[in-house]
Amino acid sequence: MTTSTPTPEAPRSPSADFVRDIVEADLKSGKHNKIVTRFPPEPNGYLHIGHAKSICLNFGIAQQHGGVCHLRFDDTNPAAEDIEYVESIQEDVKWLGFDWRDKMFYASDYFEQIYEYAVELIRRGQAYVCDLPLEEVRRTRGNFQTPGQASPFRDRPAAENLDLFRRMRAGEFPDGAKTLRAKIDMVSPNMNMRDPILYRIKRATHHRTGDRWCIYPMYDFAHPISDAVEGITHSICTLEFEDHRPLYDWTLEQGPATCHPQQIEFARLNVTHTLMSKRKLLELVKNKLVSGWDDPRLPTLQGLRRRGYTPEAIRDLCARVGVTKFSSLTELALLEDCVRNDLNSRCPRVMAVLKPVKVVIENYPEDQVEELDAANHPMDPALGSRKVPFCRELYIEEDDFREVPPPKYYRLTPGREVRLRYAYFLKLERIVKDSSGKVVELRCTYDPATRGGDSPDGRKVKSTIHWVSARHAPTAEVRLYEHLLSAAEPGDIPEGDDLSTQLNPKSLETLSRCRVEPALAEAAGGSLWQFERQGYFCADSKDSRPGAPVFNRTVTLRDTWTKVQKGGRPA
Repeated sequence: MTTSTPTPEAPRSPSADFVRDIVEADLKSGKHNKIVTRFPPEPNGYLHIGHAKSICLNFGIAQQHGGVCHLRFDDTNPAAEDIEYVESIQEDVKWLGFDWRDKMFYASDYFEQIYEYAVELIRRGQAYVCDLPLEEVRRTRGNFQTPGQASPFRDRPAAENLDLFRRMRAGEFPDGAKTLRAKIDMVSPNMNMRDPILYRIKRATHHRTGDRWCIYPMYDFAHPISDAVEGITHSICTLEFEDHRPLYDWTLEQGPATCHPQQIEFARLNVTHTLMSKRKLLELVKNKLVSGWDDPRLPTLQGLRRRGYTPEAIRDLCARVGVTKFSSLTELALLEDCVRNDLNSRCPRVMAVLKPVKVVIENYPEDQVEELDAANHPMDPALGSRKVPFCRELYIEEDDFREVPPPKYYRLTPGREVRLRYAYFLKLERIVKDSSGKVVELRCTYDPATRGGDSPDGRKVKSTIHWVSARHAPTAEVRLYEHLLSAAEPGDIPEGDDLSTQLNPKSLETLSRCRVEPALAEAAGGSLWQFERQGYFCADSKDSRPGAPVFNRTVTLRDTWTKVQKGGRPA
């Protein structure tokens, strides 16, 4: 696999792709005067980054051509749906930067029309009521090697089917006792065309219609009718619906629809080390393997937002990956590169010590405190500067000190000088240990002539380290996140496997005694920062409090060794 190292890039605008080519050709030919697309999520879970690609494509194409994109909830399975999901989906779409204006709909808006559509199919002899149990329906459909077997109820007269269907609606039959099936072709090579179920009996309270209905349409039936009712021009969906397209077209051709949208399929977004199955994500949440739908390790938009990912970075990823019919697996490193590219230009720089070791500067006055100038962003003077306190006692990272240094280690070791960021040259004189031999304190000296980090005599040091004032630095909790799954490819997880065995044991490390600059004690939830030499961090939107800040690591600083193939790799 050919790979390349990601380099900083400006966020990309949508480029030409086969879907946009179709849309533009339809406008040019006069087939459509206005483009109408739709994003039709099921309100049975939280949106994840895979949905973001569909959102960007559907809303983006409509915006690009002066059209409109509908937000339509596919609420045809009340047993799995909840108003919580409806609200979260609206929030996520807006957070990504898109607006449906007054075009928010529900499949349940059309339940009566869908029902009448089914009645018309029955009248035309294109649908029938079947008494076979669901297990028997599945068995008699056959498989790719074996043709299906016709239901013994397939040739019921239309009048009898109409009567039974009305009685199904009236609640005369128990759940699963009967279904309404399309009469198409039981020997079709396309399994979706072997007399698919259009309606099933399901008694469940619907979040919008309550208990008015006890029969609900299947997605493959409700979806094309909803598209037609709304005047959708292009029904853009992912590749798994390609085999469903003949049924989509059949439904609109056989019934009374006056509008026939064009279904177009594209490859979904898959990311390494990440679950994209809502069912498996729900399993993680229900089994408390994560803290909730907004756990920063999850690919849900709520989780990514809490971790500090920005909508600009996610839109940039979707633009970089592009729209094709080629199934691919996108490296997580590419997503992280998009995040770094965005945060690099916007995040103020601060100093934070995650694993502190105390430094005492023996030749610094005990009661003296200096206010040193520190730039908020080295490449953007418009972001200004700040004052950081400096005194006799500091904290530095334990990794910035070695009693016995390995080869090519240039940070603090006995007798060696380092530069303190924005401050002075520092030299380690002696090491203080406790009775167990653990280092508890580093005794150092500083050179007062090197304020600002330069030596007037021209002497050089090979390393600059960060620090915070021990007297002024508040304590913070920092959560270090890595990828959720040990396996790179989601398909590596066998169906039915215990997900807990597939999780990366290092996906979360919590550090509770970190020290940060004084200003970070009041960091607002959701605020973004670059901790110098550490990475990009976000003040946790749920757990962080004034005086008790909590920070989530969004992404590490750029790794020069990371290699990414922009287009992904074959799945």
